[in-house]
Amino acid sequence: MKKAVVFIADGTEEIEVITPVDYLRRAAVQVNLVSVSQSRTVTTSHGVSINADMTLESYLSAGEELPDAVVVPGGMPGTTNIAECRAAVDFVDQMDKAGKLVCAICAAPAVVLPLTGALKGKSWTCYPSRWDNIEEYSGKYKDEAFVHDANLITGRGPGAAEEFSMEIVRTLVGDAIFAKIKEGSVQR
Repeated sequence: MKKAVVFIADGTEEIEVITPVDYLRRAAVQVNLVSVSQSRTVTTSHGVSINADMTLESYLSAGEELPDAVVVPGGMPGTTNIAECRAAVDFVDQMDKAGKLVCAICAAPAVVLPLTGALKGKSWTCYPSRWDNIEEYSGKYKDEAFVHDANLITGRGPGAAEEFSMEIVRTLVGDAIFAKIKEGSVQR
């Protein structure tokens, strides 16, 4: 069974958390929704309370193998809160170095991923007003809903959450399950 970790923090954009969690669980991927704060309860950018499965501290202390994918949502100040969590940034960097799937959407590719090696030499996208803040990687920026390059999947923002999430599903479990979920959830 494939495994994924989806980070969440106070101020995270809820659609960018719930959409990948939902589609990955429909695909029978074991998903851990992991809060980067000390509390499992997180208040999203639009005031929705979400209970994570566990905190990052408890996830890391369990000593499990690296999952197949990590998903870093955007939203403000959620992305900043994730970027300020050294353990979360180190986890993403570890995933990238191991060749595991690193997925980030909205502000996260421009705020969190530059703190890791995940963007080096790869094409990517993010929320439109964020890409020019990191000139080192701007030459590989693409103005698309999502970009998949090697082990990196990035998405533009809330409106791209479905396509971004489904590309993660396709990558982890293949075209047949991707097609079944797409049809069953009446996607565009």
